[in-house]
Amino acid sequence: MSRRILSLFVLVTALLLNPLQAADRLDMPALQQAQQENLLLLSVEKAGDRLVASGEHGVVIFSDDQGQHWQQAEVPGSTLLTSLHFFDNQTGWAVGHDGLLLKTVDGGAHWQKRLDGNQINQLRVDAIEQTLAQLNGEEEPDQERIEMLEYKLEDAAVALEEGPSSPLLDVLFISPERGFLIGAYGLMLTTDDGGESWHSAGHQLPNPDGLHLNRIFETARGELFLLGEAGLVLSSLDAGTTWGVVETPYQGSFFSAVESDALYLMGLRGNAYRRLPDDSWEKVELPVTATINDAVVVDGRAYLVGQGGALLQQQNSEFINFSARGLRSYSAVTAINGYLLIVGEEGVKRIRLDGVTEHE
Repeated sequence: MSRRILSLFVLVTALLLNPLQAADRLDMPALQQAQQENLLLLSVEKAGDRLVASGEHGVVIFSDDQGQHWQQAEVPGSTLLTSLHFFDNQTGWAVGHDGLLLKTVDGGAHWQKRLDGNQINQLRVDAIEQTLAQLNGEEEPDQERIEMLEYKLEDAAVALEEGPSSPLLDVLFISPERGFLIGAYGLMLTTDDGGESWHSAGHQLPNPDGLHLNRIFETARGELFLLGEAGLVLSSLDAGTTWGVVETPYQGSFFSAVESDALYLMGLRGNAYRRLPDDSWEKVELPVTATINDAVVVDGRAYLVGQGGALLQQQNSEFINFSARGLRSYSAVTAINGYLLIVGEEGVKRIRLDGVTEHE
């Protein structure tokens, strides 16, 4: 599999990346920016009543007045940040290019580096070597799996020599202790101690081709989903200890999921699917052919955002266009006190739930 752009999040921003070497980006603090709320932003989350968004050049911004005014946080790296996750009002995580993992304990105002791509590459090598040693020590070794892991070990060793190049694309904690990082080439890391230590687990997934993992999502009943490229969907009912392949009718990349009246998976070119009670999947016709990047549920109704300014509202089992369509792509959405707060290529946009747009 060729090394290529791994998600539309990255595709629309690749030309904006700082030309500095990865090691420099990892160690260079994010510069304070003018009008930071107008920069390219890829993720937005709520930390209690605070809004936190992140994006290009390591910029993290936060607002305590529902997105009307923003301040820039202190961040120790300047690489593109792809995703945010807050487990509670104070504790949050950010991931990005070059394997950067950041943590905040003050609601997003200050961040500390907890992991980078160099460390991740070493964790991958160590984990695969340990698994190979266990397999080779069995009475009847699984030669097919051994050969596959030897190939993955070679690839991990090359990555270790090349440096921190693999992006992290999403982060999720399902408890204060149990968390997941996912990214390019089937990368997944887990923690059981609140992020104090991490373990590489991507080689244990039923993903032999190392397909990119774009999103990790938890349903209301605690089922976990990994969404990837080439139709890859994996699920777990035991907090991510084991994973199984979910068969869907779609063979393209999935980028987002949302759970309202049912579980919906969304991907490239307006492809969306609804899970039925028998666990089969039904195609949902959307009024756009844009890739859907994110979604949020407000009062039981889902709102979807995507490329080309796509913004859709759920009406029963259908989706309709909501508000005037923008010219620039939307990356992520959340909701707070009667507003949708959307981020993307034009930075922050507030849209009232009655459809009125407020430009920042």
